[in-house]
Amino acid sequence: MAAKLLATVNSSTEGLELERRTPGAPWALNGAVAPDLVQTGPGLFSLVHKGRSFKVLVLKRDKEAGTVRLRIGAHCHTVRLADERTRLMQLLGIDRGARAMASELKAPMPGLVLKVLVKEGDVVKKDDPLLVLEAMKMENVIKSTGEGVVKKAHAQAGAAVEKGQLLLSFEK
Repeated sequence: MAAKLLATVNSSTEGLELERRTPGAPWALNGAVAPDLVQTGPGLFSLVHKGRSFKVLVLKRDKEAGTVRLRIGAHCHTVRLADERTRLMQLLGIDRGARAMASELKAPMPGLVLKVLVKEGDVVKKDDPLLVLEAMKMENVIKSTGEGVVKKAHAQAGAAVEKGQLLLSFEK
């Protein structure tokens, strides 16, 4: 069975299909033999791809953001891997791995705020519904990613919002 992933390198995102047909067989990446990657030390790897060898150094791991900063040869890259479902949940502002509430909720896409389900001072828990956003003719219930207190509702029912527009702010 193939694993479908989205790889974001710097700001460019591409779909990847990683597959191993039988146990012990080499991995296939998008139908071709995957690059050979071997750890040679703490945070240091050897990468062989299309007959060329590269030294890979892990510069920084950010577990909250799910990113890794790498130096491959003379170039630095920020890399993030996510499966399609995880990426969609992140775009909708739903991060199942989140331990704490973000201080702000921004619109994941342009749309129309149908209902604001919380008000200033409300205490919210993980997965509590916060608002309903209509986008692409679908109603999306945006839920809390953690615990917190609503500091301010920046959008009202009936308001058209743009992607990235501040909807709610929170105190932790």
